[in-house]
This record gives sequence, C-alpha cells and structure tokens, in this order.
Amino acid sequence: MFITLEGPEGSGKTTVSNIIANRLEKLGYKVIQTREPGGTPIAEAIRNIILDKKNTNLDPRAEALLYAASRRQHLIEKIWPAIHEGKIVICDRYLDSSLAYQGGARNLGVDNVLSINMFATEGTLPDLTLLFDIAPEIGLSRINANSNREVNRLDLEKLDFHKKVRETFLNLAKQNPNRYVVINADNTLEEVVEMAWNEIKKKLGF
Repeated sequence: MFITLEGPEGSGKTTVSNIIANRLEKLGYKVIQTREPGGTPIAEAIRNIILDKKNTNLDPRAEALLYAASRRQHLIEKIWPAIHEGKIVICDRYLDSSLAYQGGARNLGVDNVLSINMFATEGTLPDLTLLFDIAPEIGLSRINANSNREVNRLDLEKLDFHKKVRETFLNLAKQNPNRYVVINADNTLEEVVEMAWNEIKKKLGF
C-alpha cells in the first residue's frame, strides 16, 4: 500500500508519520518511511537545490521540473520496489504537493503540473492521501517556534503564497474524495494521530 501525507508547512505530517509507522510495525507490517523531495541519494541531491535558501532565482517551471525529476528517481529506486515487496510505503509529500505549491501557489496551473508528474510517475497515485489541514498562520508559527526544524526556501514565502497552497490542497481533496481524507491538524497531536490511524485502519481493513 502507498500512503501519502500532505499539508501546508507546519501541519505535523512528519511527527504523525513516525507514530503511525511505529504502530504498523508493532502489528507486523513491513513499513518504509520516506519523504519528498528526496528519499534516495540522487533525489536528495535535487532536494538540496530546490530548498536551498540561496537559490532565490530558481524559475517556477524549473522548480516544478526538478520536483518531478526527484519524484521519478524516488519511485524507481525506493517506492516501486517496496510496494512490489508487499511493504506499506508512507511518504511525507508526493505529487499533490507539486500541484498545490507549483500549480496553485506559483500559478503554473494544476493541470500543467499534473501533466508533468503523470509523465514522471507513469500515473502512479497513492492508495490513500491524508491531508493535514491547518491555517497557514498557525503552521508557520509552529515552524518559527521549533528551533530543531530546518527552515527552507518555501518557508520564507509570503503568507499569501501559503494561503494559496492550502486552498489548492482543499480543492484537490474535493476533486479526489476516493483517495483524499482531510484531517483537522489544528487539534492536539494525540487527536490528529488517532484520526489518521483510524483512516489507515479502514483502508487496511482492520
């Protein structure tokens, strides 16, 4: 099974991913945790280019293409082999992030960015996408309060950019109800974990 966690900055995806993966492993499932951009050495090298705060002149189309290139390498080297081996893949961000950030917030058009990513992924979509929804003001304040979290180039965008990201994510959820589940990430961590856990249990049939 291929599960992706999506959401604006500071929505708590990574923390929830760690807890969920641990629970699944205790039940005997083989789990691979990974992230985008990145997940493999080549994909991580591309990540470093994309998120480097010095690369402020990175063109939006070039940015979208770099994400797609990183995603392709990630699929070939890590995600597809793990799924083929019967493992559960939990990925922190996937192509929906490109649709929200580059398609929506960068104004490249969701359909244009989707086309690039359908080519890169050969149409590979998650079985379940959990969208951790939170107001960008709250998410960004969480980032600023967490000194251990890396601050990348996208974190430095203006509030309007992050509002567009959230709006696009919510539109994607409405358009893809069979794959998307929206979780209110403004709740306590415990509540968010339980909501996510219940959705994954439903998908796994237990």
